[in-house]
Amino acid sequence: MSTTSTGSGEPSRTLALLWGDASAAPRRKGPGRSVTVEQVVDAALSLADEEGLAAVTMRAVAERVGVSAMSVYTYVPGKAELLDLMVDTLYRRMPRPAWRRSGWRPRLTKVAEANRQLLTVHPWLTEVAALSRPPLGPGVMDKYEHELAAFDDTGLSDVDTDAALTYLLGFVQSHVRSAHDAQRATTDTAMSDEQWWASNQPLLERALDPAHYPRAARIGSAAGEAQGSAWSADAAWNFGLCCTLDGLAARIERK
Repeated sequence: MSTTSTGSGEPSRTLALLWGDASAAPRRKGPGRSVTVEQVVDAALSLADEEGLAAVTMRAVAERVGVSAMSVYTYVPGKAELLDLMVDTLYRRMPRPAWRRSGWRPRLTKVAEANRQLLTVHPWLTEVAALSRPPLGPGVMDKYEHELAAFDDTGLSDVDTDAALTYLLGFVQSHVRSAHDAQRATTDTAMSDEQWWASNQPLLERALDPAHYPRAARIGSAAGEAQGSAWSADAAWNFGLCCTLDGLAARIERK
């Protein structure tokens, strides 16, 4: 799929499709429609989840829903618009339980965890879900409204609230992307992190002279023993989220 981020389509057509305007797709002569736009989007989502974003082509989507390669364009004008629909659909389907008056920190923790879960289940999202140009459909707007409400009672200004949410989501995206990279390395090498480090241990013991690298030897060894590898997704998540929320706390407390 040549499109690599959201917000790449023709704005008027994309917005019309996102908000359910049937006139957004080009009209062509021929038999009536046999499937819906939602079915086309669901087919594209299944392809992306099963085979990765590169597998999502208009031809592959057409085959999955049982229409001709050309007729799929009567539902969605092109790849860019399809990508926006895919992302907005996933955002629209996220659970949005009512916020309780439990304080902003537990609420923001839940925002982070919900986004981590979404990006973990749909790893291709980290490649395309642009924070700067999100698809401005109902899914994005419902998600944005819900997550902004988690900042109620923080005392932050409107501008700072928007920036704080972007900061939090940026941490989540960065972390999940690193977790995907680590998982990909395990899959590509058919070797776990523990196995990789064990196989390299003899070389490391010869090369890593504690006299020359005192901090690297001491701290690297301590971290490896604590985590079972050089990097642990869960340990990195817990530490990183805590630091992110602590940073926001400092900003909030000044208010």
